[in-house]
Order: sequence, then C-alpha cells, then structure tokens
Amino acid sequence: MAVQYSQWRAMLAITKASLRSIFRSPSTVAFSIGFPLVFILVFGFIGRSSVTVKVGVAPGADTGSYIYRGLAAVNTIKLVQEPPAEMEDDMIKGRITAIVNITDRPGQGAVPAYEVSVRSSTAGVDKIHVFRSILTDVINRIDDRFYQRPSVAHLSSVVVPGRAYKTIDFILPGMLGFSLLSAAVFGTAFLFFSLRQTLVLKRFFATPVKRTHIILGETFSRLLFQLFGAIVIIGLGHFAFGFTLVHGFVTFIEMLILSLFGLVVFMGFGFLVSSVARNESTIPPIANVISMPQFLLAGTFFSVDALPSWLQPVCRMMPLTYLNDAFRKVAFEGLHLWNVGLELGVLTLWGVIIYAVTIRVFKWE
Repeated sequence: MAVQYSQWRAMLAITKASLRSIFRSPSTVAFSIGFPLVFILVFGFIGRSSVTVKVGVAPGADTGSYIYRGLAAVNTIKLVQEPPAEMEDDMIKGRITAIVNITDRPGQGAVPAYEVSVRSSTAGVDKIHVFRSILTDVINRIDDRFYQRPSVAHLSSVVVPGRAYKTIDFILPGMLGFSLLSAAVFGTAFLFFSLRQTLVLKRFFATPVKRTHIILGETFSRLLFQLFGAIVIIGLGHFAFGFTLVHGFVTFIEMLILSLFGLVVFMGFGFLVSSVARNESTIPPIANVISMPQFLLAGTFFSVDALPSWLQPVCRMMPLTYLNDAFRKVAFEGLHLWNVGLELGVLTLWGVIIYAVTIRVFKWE
C-alpha cells in the first residue's frame, strides 16, 4: 500500500532548512538583529544621560562663596577653570556655555552679599537658559536662608504618580518596526530571486510539494527568525534600559503578535521586488525605494508630528507609520490589540493591495 505524501511534512522540512540557512548567514543576522540592537544600545545610553552644562569660572572668582558651592552641588553643572584666553576661546566656540565671576560686595553685618556676572556667546544659546535657571534657583535658596522675607502667596503642590516617557520607549518600537520591514523586503526579495536563478524552484516542481507549501515553508522560517529577533530586541530594551511594557508579559505577547502581523504584510513587498527585479544588482535600489522613505519618515527616530505639515499626509500613508504607532500604543499607553483597530486596518489594507499586485506579477521561473 502506497504511503500518502505529506505536504505539511515537506513544508516543515523546507522551513527547517531555510531557517538553518538564515542563521548561518552573517549578513542576515547582522542587519536583522545586530543593526537594530546597536541603535537601541546607543539611544538607550543616551536616554539615561542628562544634559550637562559646562561653565567656566573666571580667574579670581570667590570659590568659597555660597553661590559657587551651590552651583558645584548641581549634577548638571560642570565648573571648569582654565587660562583666561583659552576659556574665552572655548566660550566663543561653544565648548563652554558661559563664564561666571563671583565677587564679594558690602553686605549688612554678617549676611553674605555677592556680585555675580555671567558672560556668554551666541554659540551657547541652547544651554544658557538652563544655566541661568539653575543659577537663579541657587540664589533664591541662599536668599531664603539669609534674607527671610514674607511672600504674597503660599504655594502648595501635589505630585501624582506618572509614567516617565523615556527615549527608549520611542526608539525601540521604531527600530523593531524597521527591522521587520528591512528583513521582510530584502530577505524575501533576495531569497526568491536566488531560488529562481539557481533553478531550485524548478527542482521543487519536480517533487510532489505544492507551490503553496513551498511559499509557506519559506515564510514560516522568516517568521520564526524575526520572532526570535523581536524577542531579543524587546528583552534587551526592557531589562537593560527599562523599556516600558505596561501590562508585563501580556504586552510582550501582544508586541510579538504585532511583529508577526507586520512581517506578513511587509513580505508582500519582498515578493513584489523579487518579481520585478531583472537581476540581483537591481534588488537593492528597488528595495531601498520602498524601505528608506519609511525609515526616515515613518516615525522611526522622531515623531511624524515634528515634520512639516505638508509632509505629514505622505507619512500617514506609509504602513510602517501605523506599525510603529501600534507598537507604542500597546507598549507604553497600555492599549490592547483590539484598541488599535485603525492601525491594524491600514496594515491589512496595505497587505491586501500589495499581495493582489504580487499575485499578478510573481514569477516562479
């Protein structure tokens, strides 16, 4: 009795072989996992650091004064002492924000009194306001200690618990989205073009494996690989840099589901590129036309709202914009998948359109 051929077993064999080849490809691992991880590490460490204002201390300044000691106690202020000419040059070139001079002036009895002068240049205009605010706060605290005075009002304030929006909370979803887009477009395009050129697909046709199961086998291998990459990216962001997962493990699972959904949509672009490319050298330019505008304009590194108003409608047409928005709403705002219907709907619409076009132009040989 003849044993019935198992299409699913054949598909799993294709998936296993394709997955093994992906992990053995240094370039695929580097661009799909390594590249996003480098950006996350860079922005993660940047997000942890605070603004530092470098201020020069003029020669002869009273470094024993209450004001000097008050400034020195502020973590964001770095007081430096240099030769006058060098310090002046640093201020003009923006290496230091300002030069402060503190001198004694006659006071009332034992109460301290100082003359404080601040010199700055237009090169330090971005930080001079920060320094002046800190200096004013230091002087006010010293006034409260030595110059007791009544106030026209009593100020009371209430602080409620809040959720800090860190740099990593914005950057990680963008890098995860772009990782999925680039892996789907470039990986799928190069794979199927290579399978056609090397006649591997033609050899598949000599076997009982159906074309649908060939596609599914290759698709599942990429889904599993990118799922592994998403776990690494999200895990590193959460445990190393405090990436917000509002509902913990539930949010983590929803992020993975969104990753798989986005990857399936983006693979349609890869199938399309592999079909329209005439040779292997034309794949990168065509793929970059699809991926680079989204990398720059879809909210990967900065909000779409920060772009010019005339450009925002273009950004709102890109599928990566909606995947990034869905990631951020689920991870930080605590929404669930059923709360991001607009984003999923637009991604679905893009998927229907791109696969409809791909089916018409896809080449098996």
